[in-house]
Amino acid sequence: MAIADLAKSGPAGQPDIGYTPDYKKYLARTERRLANETLSKELPPGFPKKLESDLVWDNTDIASRYDWTLQLSPADLEELDAALQQFKSLGKPPGYVNQETFPLAELHNKLRNVSKEIHDGFGFKVVRGIPIDKYTREEALIVYAGLASHIALIRGRQDHQWDGKPADVAVNHIKDMTAKVDASKIGAPAYTTDKQVFHTDSGDIIALLCLETAAEGGLSKLSSSWRVYNELAETRPDLIRTLAEPWPVENFDGRGQPYVNRPLLFYQPASSNLSNKERLIIQYARRTFTGFQGLPRSANIPPITEAQAEALDTLHFLAEKHALSLDFQKGDVQFVNNLSIFHARDGFVDSDVKKRHLVRLWLRDEEFAWRIPEELKSRWDKVYEGVTAENQVFPLEPFVRSASLGKAGGEK
Repeated sequence: MAIADLAKSGPAGQPDIGYTPDYKKYLARTERRLANETLSKELPPGFPKKLESDLVWDNTDIASRYDWTLQLSPADLEELDAALQQFKSLGKPPGYVNQETFPLAELHNKLRNVSKEIHDGFGFKVVRGIPIDKYTREEALIVYAGLASHIALIRGRQDHQWDGKPADVAVNHIKDMTAKVDASKIGAPAYTTDKQVFHTDSGDIIALLCLETAAEGGLSKLSSSWRVYNELAETRPDLIRTLAEPWPVENFDGRGQPYVNRPLLFYQPASSNLSNKERLIIQYARRTFTGFQGLPRSANIPPITEAQAEALDTLHFLAEKHALSLDFQKGDVQFVNNLSIFHARDGFVDSDVKKRHLVRLWLRDEEFAWRIPEELKSRWDKVYEGVTAENQVFPLEPFVRSASLGKAGGEK
C-alpha cells in the first residue's frame, strides 16, 4: 500500500476527510449540510455570544497591539552563561535544572512577566537571542531548560520510555526524520517536511527552541482559538454545539482504551472566585480523527460524523484566515499558551547545511495555570503526573517518539 493511501484507511462510515484539509471538499460539505439539514441557531446553554479579551486577536490587529518579542540583552546573556556554569558545577544531569540550580536573579522578573503574558495576556511570546552556536548541544539544552524554568517550572514528559526503559523524556526534537526512519512508519508530520495543519499539543505551554532554520519554508503560524470561537458563535453556532459534544478521540499510545469520548471545546465561565476567570479551551489534533501516514485511523473505532468533519475543516480554515506568521530565527524560543492558541507550520525544504531543527518542551506554571477540564485530566496526567528530576531524560539527537511511530502512537 502506498504511503498516500495509508491514512485513508479507517472505520466504516468515516467521512471523506484526510489529514491535509481540502478546501473544495470543505465548501461542498458545508453547502450540502446547509441545504439538507436543519442546523441549530443557538449556542450551547451558558456559552457567550462573544469573548472579550486580549486573547482575542488576529493578523490584522496583533502587531499594533502587542510586541511579542523579548530580545535578550548582553547582560541577560552574561547571566545565562553564569547560570550555566553554576549548574555544571553541580555535576547533575539536566533533569535537575530548575530556578534554584539555574539562578537568574536579574532576568527572573522579566521571565515571570512572560508567563503572565502567556496565561493572561495575548497568549504567546518569543524570547530572542540565545547564542546557540557558542554552546555544545547539551549546554544549549541546559540553557533552554534553565531559562524556561523561570517561565514555567514544571516540565512534562513527551515520551514514557528511552533506550527500552521507563523514563520521563523531557525534550522532543522536531526535525525531518524520513532519511533515517521509513516514512510509512512515521505517524506525525512533525518528523517530516510536510505541512502541519492547525492543532494543539498536550500540556499548558508549548516551548520551541530553534537550533536551525530550513533552507526554504517552514514558517511557524499561530492563531487565536478565541478569535475563531467568536466568528463561529456569530456565523455557525451549530458547530460550537458540535465541538462541545463528545467526539471519539483515538488514543494511539497502545496503553488503555483505544479511544476516548470527549468534547474538543470547553467553556468555563468566570466565578466569584477571582482566580476562576472566564476561559475558553479548544483541544484537538486533527490526526487523531483522520490518521497520518504510518498511523491511519483505526478501523475498529467509531467514525466521526459529517458535522464533525465539517467542524474540523472549519477550525483549520478559520485559524488559517486569522493566523500570525512568525519567522523563527536561530536562538529563538517561542512560548505558546496551548489552551488558547492553535499552531501550525508550512512545509519546508532542507539543504545539506540548513536543516530545520526545533526542540520542544511541554511546560506548566502552577502560579498562573488555567483550570483543566475533567475530561482532559487523564491526558494531562500522562504529561505531568509523577515526573521526577532523576527520571528525566534529555536526548541530544532527534528521534521519533513512540507516540508517533508505527502502530504505537499517541494523541499529539
